[in-house]
Amino acid sequence: MNQTQIFSLAAQTDRLGMAVTRLGLVVVLLWIGGLKIYKYEADGIVPFVANSPLMSFLYKHPAPEYKTHMNAEGQLVPANRQWHEDNGTYAFSYGLGAVIVLYGLMLCLHPWLPGIATLGSFLVVIMSLVTLSFLITTPETWVPALGDSEHGFPYLSGRGRLVLKDAIMLGAAMVTMADSAKAWLKKRGQNI
Repeated sequence: MNQTQIFSLAAQTDRLGMAVTRLGLVVVLLWIGGLKIYKYEADGIVPFVANSPLMSFLYKHPAPEYKTHMNAEGQLVPANRQWHEDNGTYAFSYGLGAVIVLYGLMLCLHPWLPGIATLGSFLVVIMSLVTLSFLITTPETWVPALGDSEHGFPYLSGRGRLVLKDAIMLGAAMVTMADSAKAWLKKRGQNI
């Protein structure tokens, strides 16, 4: 097999790549959205929501009060759980999870209702931009100054690395949005 044949085969994977991209978005949205019903997941998003100028009003207690009520993944401190109940942490997480699952289901409709899938992808674009804004608004996205010289920008913490991955979600959603919009136009006899 020569170089031209290899590149020719690679060029023919675009439709498969689109299907894998869409499926990847759907799996991530359904899974992560579904996890929002669990308290450990809701606890984990508190720093993002509490520090966000777009969402902080959805919690009863202002940042940084949450810092003394955080549960580590797998940890159960009943007093912290009660604080989160009072804060609205779990109610917000249930609603957010439902919205994220809805976006995933909208993307699933691409073969039958590409207009709905286009809207779903657009909403994932918006969601990804909001998530990426946490790199600016959430102090916990950067390694804290606890004695090591490697802290602050550009040293992403675990939370920061999680947020940065939304750059991929953003690009994937833009690609699936364009693909679904093309399918919608094609169903109406429009050429692009």
